[in-house]
Amino acid sequence: MKVDGNNEYIKRTDKKIIRVEKGFAPFLIIVPLVLGSWFIYSWWIYGFTQGISDFNTELLLGLIILIGNISFDIPFIRSLRKEERKAEGKEK
Repeated sequence: MKVDGNNEYIKRTDKKIIRVEKGFAPFLIIVPLVLGSWFIYSWWIYGFTQGISDFNTELLLGLIILIGNISFDIPFIRSLRKEERKAEGKEK
């Protein structure tokens, strides 16, 4: 009997954790995309069009942020969906 109670507690806790992760997921995805895009835009306006080579670092930072964000967010979203299905009991 106690084991069943623990399993229900774990399921409820998993659902709460997934709900919190789903709430923060847009911030974890959108903020780095906006920041990386802003760095690239700044490089384009000041570095490329005006020919100031000091802004090449902003291009590098923007690319690192965007590539890192994309490479980590895709597996994060996949695992979040998988855990959500698992918490709901739909996992095969």
